[in-house]
Amino acid sequence: MPQTSDADRTHRLVPSPTGRTHLVEQGEGPLVLLVHGFPESWYSWRRQLPALAAAGYRAAALDVRGYGRSSKPGAVDAYGLRDLVADNVAVVEALGESSAVIVGHDWGATIAATSALLRPDVFRAVGLLSVPYTPPGGPKPSEVFAAMGGPEEFYVSYFQQPGRAEAEIEPDVRGWLGGFYAALSADTMPEPGAPDPHFVTRGGTLRERFPEGRLPHWLTEAELDVYAAEFERSGVTGALNRYRNMDRDWADLADHHGAPVHQPSLFLGGSRDASTTWLADAIEAYPRTLPGLTASHLLDGCGHWLQQERPDETNRHLIDWLRSLDA
Repeated sequence: MPQTSDADRTHRLVPSPTGRTHLVEQGEGPLVLLVHGFPESWYSWRRQLPALAAAGYRAAALDVRGYGRSSKPGAVDAYGLRDLVADNVAVVEALGESSAVIVGHDWGATIAATSALLRPDVFRAVGLLSVPYTPPGGPKPSEVFAAMGGPEEFYVSYFQQPGRAEAEIEPDVRGWLGGFYAALSADTMPEPGAPDPHFVTRGGTLRERFPEGRLPHWLTEAELDVYAAEFERSGVTGALNRYRNMDRDWADLADHHGAPVHQPSLFLGGSRDASTTWLADAIEAYPRTLPGLTASHLLDGCGHWLQQERPDETNRHLIDWLRSLDA
C-alpha cells in the first residue's frame, strides 16, 4: 500500500478491481469514506478531512475511478455503478476495515447510495449531499434527458457522445472548470431568467453560458490550479464516462428497481441548487425510499458545491449525524 504524507494527511494507492484507487486519509476512529462528484476529486473534501479527524473519525477521500491518480480503464462500460461500488468495497478492505459510513456529493451521492443498496454488509450508513436518492428504475434515462431540453439540449445528453464534451473542455481545462464551478455556485450563478447553464444550444457549448472572469467565494486561484492540474494530467474522458453508463446502470440494476435504502441516512442540499429543486419529489418520497433517514437539512441560499460553499455548516451537520449513529 504505497503512501506519502502531506502535513496531517496521508496519500495512499490501494488495490482496486481495475488496478488502483488513490485516496487521502486523515484521523483515527470509525471509517468515513468520502466520494466526490463531477468534475472534482478527493480535494473537494479538503475542508472535511481535518474536521472529521478532529471529531474522532478516520476520514478517507478517494479519487473515483477515472479521476486523479486512480486507474482510468479505456472502455466506456468500465464506469458502471456496480464497478464503482466494487472499488469502494475494495478501499474499505484495503484499509483493514470491515465496514464504513459512506458519504457522497453529486455523482458521489448516487455512488454512495448504490453502495449502500448493494452492499449493506459493508456500508452501515450513507450520507447524500446535493443529489437526492432516487431508487433504480423508472423510464430509461436517455429518453428522459432527451425530452428535457426542448429546443435546447440538456447537459447530460450533451455528455453522452464520446469526444464531444472533451473537445469543448480540454483546450482550456482551467478556464472551463472555473466557469462550471461559478455557474453552479450561489454567489456567481446566472441571475433568475438568464439562460440556464444546464442546457446547450443546438450546435453550441456549455461554456457559452458560464459566468466570465470571476470565481465563487469558496475557490481561490491556487485551489483552481489544483483541480486543473489533476484534469490536465488525467484528461476528462474517465470522468465523463460516468454519464455514458446511465442506460447501462438502468439495465444492470433492474433487479433493484424501486428498492429503498434502509441504513441510517443523511441528506444535505442547497436551496439554490438545481439538483435539489428539480428533484423535490424525490426528497418528498424519502419516507418510502430512505426509511432510515435520521437527518435532512436544506442550506438556505447555498448552491451545488455545498461542502465547499458552506464547509462549517456542512461539517457541523455531518459530525452531528455521525455521532448520532453510535449514540
